[in-house]
Amino acid sequence: MGRVLLNRLATTIPSVVGVVIVTFLLTRALPGDPAIYFAGPEASPQSIAEVRQQLGLDRSWPEQFVRYVASLMRGDLGISLTTGQPVLSEILLRLPASAELTFLGLFIAAAIALPLGVIAAVRPNSWIDHLCRVVSTAGVSLPTFFTGLLLIYVFYYVLGWSPAPLGRLDILYSPPPMRTGFYIIDSLLVGQISVFFATLSQLLLPALSLAVFSLAPLARITRASMLTALSSEFVRTARASGLSRWQIVAVYAFRNAILPVVTILGMVFSFLLGANVLVEKVFAWPGIGSYAIDALVASDYAPVQGFVLTMALLYITLNFLIDVLYSLLDPRVGISA
Repeated sequence: MGRVLLNRLATTIPSVVGVVIVTFLLTRALPGDPAIYFAGPEASPQSIAEVRQQLGLDRSWPEQFVRYVASLMRGDLGISLTTGQPVLSEILLRLPASAELTFLGLFIAAAIALPLGVIAAVRPNSWIDHLCRVVSTAGVSLPTFFTGLLLIYVFYYVLGWSPAPLGRLDILYSPPPMRTGFYIIDSLLVGQISVFFATLSQLLLPALSLAVFSLAPLARITRASMLTALSSEFVRTARASGLSRWQIVAVYAFRNAILPVVTILGMVFSFLLGANVLVEKVFAWPGIGSYAIDALVASDYAPVQGFVLTMALLYITLNFLIDVLYSLLDPRVGISA
């Protein structure tokens, strides 16, 4: 197992190096000149040149890249010119909000899609199988921002069941003491039940928007994997041995169908990390997605670089964890590695 971990870890190093290079090049290819933006529309060419020199944009790209890598080695992602705060501290402050939203959306999607896919495979061409296809089609067809706006219109404007979509917590409540950065967990840890329900009510609509987006691939892959497992030889042998239907489905079929589902779970999680950018803007969610969009509009290099680098490192870490989980679920993966 240790050798497998070392092999997987060694393969992530080139990915990290490539991410650093691509992040630097992409941010430098952004349209617009940050020096002109921050100097102001009425600034003279001399003032613009001074701002460009302060930002280090007067240097060549190789020099800028060396300074960028040296800063990364020190854990310095730069200073946001729009807020005047260190990028790393702002990302660490906003990342729990995005992670809490993403995890809840993925949990809701998995709680609905996995049972739906299993039952649809056990009962093909039934009404629940057709429901699975409808849900999958709807999830693929509806963009996250449209789903979010539709949910706001129905549950907030028409029915009045949901609070105003204005952030993580209603203005009548104070955030719980910081423990994990997740308001749901922190409020339970300190026993603030009213804050817990207030946080959950703010989370539900944006999390549902992400869940609808991720339902489709989860349900379809679960159904397809279960159909393949149920038609295999070992399932027919289990039926012939007189095992109950529940044992065959839950113990034999689902256990062997779980590997593709784990793969798609990792992919869906990475998709949600990008999809929550639009959801955060729709619901005024103070996450790193909205932070990156504001920085992108202002041509602020440092926050955009920090956002892309953070998302890429999270994706690489997630792939590494999926590989490790594969080895735990199926020992043959570790042997072949």
